[in-house]
Amino acid sequence: MTQIVPLVDRDGASAESWFVIGQAMRVHVARNTVRDGVYDITAANPVMRAGGPSAYYGLAADTRFDLRRPGM
Repeated sequence: MTQIVPLVDRDGASAESWFVIGQAMRVHVARNTVRDGVYDITAANPVMRAGGPSAYYGLAADTRFDLRRPGM
């Protein structure tokens, strides 16, 4: 952890939440999640928190799309 930032609402009152920033010192990646030298996140089958008491999402390769910067 490198920094903890207390969050406030638009009126400047405490939101009783914090933005925590950290630094990854080491990363372990399963070999089967690397394709042509690039990490394939869908091969890792991640689960993401979606809010509410029990909502989660998965990530599937068929939902991938490219969004290129103008002029590139």
